[in-house]
Amino acid sequence: MASPDKRPAPIKTLHITNYYHSSSGGIRTFYLALLDAANRHRREVRLVVPGAADMVEEVGAFGRIYSVAAPRTPFFDSRYRLLLPHLYALPYRSRLRKILWTEKPDLIEVCDKYALSFLPSVIRRNWIEGVKPAAVIALSCERMDDNVSAFLTEKPWGRRFAQWYMSRIFAPRFDGYISNSDYTAGELRQALAGSPNRPCLVGPMGVDAGGLGPHLRSDEARGKLLRLFSPESPEKPIKLLLYAGRLSPEKNLSLLPKTMERLARDSAIDYRMLVAGSGPLDEWLRSAGESRAPGKIHLLGQMNRRERLAELYANCDALVHPNPREPFGIVPLEAMASGLPVVAPSAGGVLSYANRDNSWLAAPTGEAFAAAVRAVFTDDSARAAKVANALSTAGQFSWPRITALFFDLYDEIYLQHRPPSSVASSPHPLASSAPPVQ
Repeated sequence: MASPDKRPAPIKTLHITNYYHSSSGGIRTFYLALLDAANRHRREVRLVVPGAADMVEEVGAFGRIYSVAAPRTPFFDSRYRLLLPHLYALPYRSRLRKILWTEKPDLIEVCDKYALSFLPSVIRRNWIEGVKPAAVIALSCERMDDNVSAFLTEKPWGRRFAQWYMSRIFAPRFDGYISNSDYTAGELRQALAGSPNRPCLVGPMGVDAGGLGPHLRSDEARGKLLRLFSPESPEKPIKLLLYAGRLSPEKNLSLLPKTMERLARDSAIDYRMLVAGSGPLDEWLRSAGESRAPGKIHLLGQMNRRERLAELYANCDALVHPNPREPFGIVPLEAMASGLPVVAPSAGGVLSYANRDNSWLAAPTGEAFAAAVRAVFTDDSARAAKVANALSTAGQFSWPRITALFFDLYDEIYLQHRPPSSVASSPHPLASSAPPVQ
């Protein structure tokens, strides 16, 4: 990190992403926390996201969110919209170009490996007159090879294609990189082999522990959850398991019904699972649950109110997080901050904070996950110790600490950056300056 005596005056940063809508997950959470921190640190932070219409939202005295009208994505999850390359690459006065011209940021951060990945080349070639930031960096919050595997194909050529794209198309365009975990950074570091002058740093995500905690557990709230199932007077004690997150292919959701199928055979405990979230696999999960574990899985839908999710964490008995390729995972951290035992894979970005001392780690198979769930309830003293460790772990990832780290990382890259001498400034033949954004 930059030492205090070399720290520059606060720089203006502009962040642009397609991974954002009104109920999206970790990336939206991160940027809202960063905007909140901008006002505490008195740093200008601008966020540009796709939306249904052009809008500007002031976030305190130092933060601002620009929504740019954009079409819905035609694939994967239609709740997302896409800022496409023509909005910044073509030389007409698009709203996105006007924003860049008006704000004149010192550092631009791109969180998108696809539609927005050509922006650094446009900036570096001075195709938008007057926009010459000190650095254009990438925020990597997922691995492309994992996305190709989840959405397209698990065959070897898919992984080879992802490696080619990352090393030849994506990585060379940026001046620096921040990944949300060592697991995510691994793909970038492989793509950057032979480019030591381009820093690839790690900035973890965080958790807002305010409003979370075991103190929210109550007989009334838990009773409401139990009444979602039947019977009211069960023959065996019920343990409520929870999955919270997007219902999407990359989340490895098939592990949930497989786990519940095995737990349904338990003779001592009646395991039930609540699913909080929505996405393109809603109906698939409902059908798979009824097929493998009839009556054991109940879908709650999207949880848009934080208070409701906090109450859910506190009144369940364990979180089941099935994704072995999770880039980081904010939900398990929120569960830890709530005093909820966490069962997670022994792989992926969750290992940034999850370990054998604060969670129950297992191979991502139905049998192993079922065994890990049972282990949560076999030793009360071990469970209490792990939950106490988990509460301490969550405290280390508070958003004020994490956002301060990110500001340090931005300053570090800004100080290290030197405009590449090998790329000449070549104004677009039709480039023109743009008027201020209205």
